[in-house]
Amino acid sequence: MNYARHLIALIEDDRVLSDAIYTGLTDAGFTVERAFDGESGLAMVLSKKPSLVLLDILMPKMDGLAVAEKIKNNPETKKIPIIILTVLENAKPVAKALDLGVHEYFIKSDFKVDDIVNRVKEHFNESN
Repeated sequence: MNYARHLIALIEDDRVLSDAIYTGLTDAGFTVERAFDGESGLAMVLSKKPSLVLLDILMPKMDGLAVAEKIKNNPETKKIPIIILTVLENAKPVAKALDLGVHEYFIKSDFKVDDIVNRVKEHFNESN
């Protein structure tokens, strides 16, 4: 499958993790745009209308839950799937994210970059 037509918005403030995910997704053929804080990530999603958003919860300027809420409450972006990346194993933020309409989530300590890349690929394979 040609994934290049799918723009992925990667909003993650950990630059090492962001670099690893970016490399994994671009190596798989995806087009990836990155932001390192919630405010610029939200602006990117609103302007670029990506096919999918990978979103950290704990970030500077605006947390991922606020970003997800704004994406899901905007008629132009509400159908964009969001996958949350978090270190939080606390059920409250994850439950709130799912209530907002977030597609799914990964606990950062429980996955490898390949797991995220494969899940993103599966998402597009399922939606065809």
